[in-house]
Amino acid sequence: MGAKILLIEDEEKIARFVELELCYEGYTVTKALNGRTGCELALSESFDLILLDIMLPELNGVEVLRRLRRSSSVPVIMLTARDSVSDKVSGLDLGADDYITKPFAIEELLARIRAALRKSAVRPDGDILSAGPLRLDPKRRTVTVDENPVELTKREFDLLHYLLKNKGLVLTREALLEHVWDYDFDGGTNAVDVYIRFLRGKIDETYGLKLIHTVRGVGYVVKDE
Repeated sequence: MGAKILLIEDEEKIARFVELELCYEGYTVTKALNGRTGCELALSESFDLILLDIMLPELNGVEVLRRLRRSSSVPVIMLTARDSVSDKVSGLDLGADDYITKPFAIEELLARIRAALRKSAVRPDGDILSAGPLRLDPKRRTVTVDENPVELTKREFDLLHYLLKNKGLVLTREALLEHVWDYDFDGGTNAVDVYIRFLRGKIDETYGLKLIHTVRGVGYVVKDE
């Protein structure tokens, strides 16, 4: 079976054309016709590469990419009718791996896909984040302690991922809300405390560890034991 590709494109004729060409090349394709559905699929399932349009209904491609890069390093190629330098720069700055402007030749798109997949295949395990015996794989969205799998909800995973990316740094509750919760979340900083308790229950208490530390009056920090 070929690589799994998520195609997020709202123009149905283009989406169908690209899907047929990719399937002909042996790829397995999942389609989403709006940004919100595409974002949900990208965060809940495992893909080898994502083709992401910028001008999407419900949630634009830039916002989809921003949310995706909180927890995943899956290769992303941006598809767009825009051709301005600022659009390209913003996409690349947010973590896109490549950028192709419509209309494009399918041969060029296929070549860019092959290049992105080759680059992804040789990435070192440097993507793996760790603290003590805990390991987090952002691409596969898995967490283990001494190779024992830890089942986390999406929010728990995103929170742990951000803490591990900043291991050794004290993060305020406000910073955690800003980077882990949606920008329009209005539940208050006590939500962070609740999810920290969930993580401690599943990791520190279950395995007799002390990785997640409270800094009174400030926030939280993850440290190696």
